[in-house]
Amino acid sequence: MEKRTPIYIFVQKIARWFIRPFCPFHAQGREQVPKEGAAIICCNHLGLTDVFRLGFSLKRQIYYMAKAELFRFKPFAMILQGLGAYPVQRGRSDRKAINESARLIREGHLLGIFPEGHRSKDGLPGQPKAGAVMLAYKYQIPIVPCCIVMHGGGPVKLFHRAEVVFGAPIKPEELQITKGKGSEYRAANHLVWEKILKMREETLKKFS
Repeated sequence: MEKRTPIYIFVQKIARWFIRPFCPFHAQGREQVPKEGAAIICCNHLGLTDVFRLGFSLKRQIYYMAKAELFRFKPFAMILQGLGAYPVQRGRSDRKAINESARLIREGHLLGIFPEGHRSKDGLPGQPKAGAVMLAYKYQIPIVPCCIVMHGGGPVKLFHRAEVVFGAPIKPEELQITKGKGSEYRAANHLVWEKILKMREETLKKFS
């Protein structure tokens, strides 16, 4: 198994017992996540607790882009970086964040991407951006669709149970991107997002 940062190991092995009661969850399909090699976990975004639910679901460390504003307070920035987060300037192309993503992929890590780019205030899915499929195509790595669903389908609430559902990996060739055109990226992004929405719908039916 690849190395995990010391802070990540501490959170997974010790701090989880203090954190998990605030954000209880049940994970399904975790065997779908590759045990080694680079891949992208593409997930809807309900709230700050998403990273804990995802992180506690898997043994492998997940690395995330996080908005640059969170890194302004240095002590907090050190904790975020220890947990595998790295800053991204939202609303524009951030070459530094792109390069960091590329490095993590080349080293065979799991990258966590919330394609909506922001948290959902009502629990409903938003409009996804195509960053995940662009990286998957460029570096020829699979995307694992993932969906976090609160029981009842609403927004995140502390102490309320959620389902974390991992789907079958989508191989790069399934994205049907051949020339890197915008239309291809949009179609591939739609394919991935539709799988996530279907997982959400099926989960809600199961627990309604």
